[in-house]
Amino acid sequence: MRFLGHSTMRMELAGTVVLTDPILTGRVGPLRRVGPPPVPGDYADADLVLISHLHADHLHVRSLRKLPPTALVVVPAGAGHWLRGRGIRRVAELAPGKEIVVGDLRVTGVPAKHSGHRWGPRSTRGPQAQAMGHLLETPDGRVYVSGDTDLFPGMAELAEPRIDVALLPVWGWGTSLGPGHLDPVRAAEAVALLRPRVAVPVHWGTLALAGLTRVPGGPGARMRRLLVEPPHEFAAAVAGGTTAVVLARPGAEVALTSPAPGPVGS
Repeated sequence: MRFLGHSTMRMELAGTVVLTDPILTGRVGPLRRVGPPPVPGDYADADLVLISHLHADHLHVRSLRKLPPTALVVVPAGAGHWLRGRGIRRVAELAPGKEIVVGDLRVTGVPAKHSGHRWGPRSTRGPQAQAMGHLLETPDGRVYVSGDTDLFPGMAELAEPRIDVALLPVWGWGTSLGPGHLDPVRAAEAVALLRPRVAVPVHWGTLALAGLTRVPGGPGARMRRLLVEPPHEFAAAVAGGTTAVVLARPGAEVALTSPAPGPVGS
């Protein structure tokens, strides 16, 4: 695994290169990337792309256009026609409880508690499709990719057989979180429900409103802190249990070699 920033993870599973919610550019609307964007070597060989929901920082059309045309882009059920209309041709739809199989990799849609509307929970125009997570299973293990979500009781139902790696959001791109998100403490509560062997914090340290990080004091100082601290707060909240937390900065490999419980990496 390589954490490419925000909710984008590159995974090589059962001979398949998987990308989650790819953000591959230096900007997403009014948001700017902190640090350099991924390089083509991170995504040019992608086989399978999993989209959790329609928000532009997860379904980013400019980033999808950078991928090879052979990559299969899997979107929530009902969003396929909208995405094909924007030039992405190899598209499949998935819903919670349904599955797609690519070689020895099985991907099952699972629920998420998050707005599924393209323009956010208060909009009534534009495309809408149910937000979701993904459970990836190979002969060697199980990976849970939550997508953006708040806590929901069904998380506990995913815990058996045991999840090997859970990718969980711990913040976002602003100085506050709207509904349907996990902060570090609530992400630790999700770990208690899921009981994975390893938890990897995502959805942090990557995007901020243009210019905000340069504002002295006040919101600028808070944004600078929130680009760094959430995964460490998450690791501290999880510490003492049976789940190991593996920290990886955006752009870094995720070190999954037999970690012991407690934070690993930097």
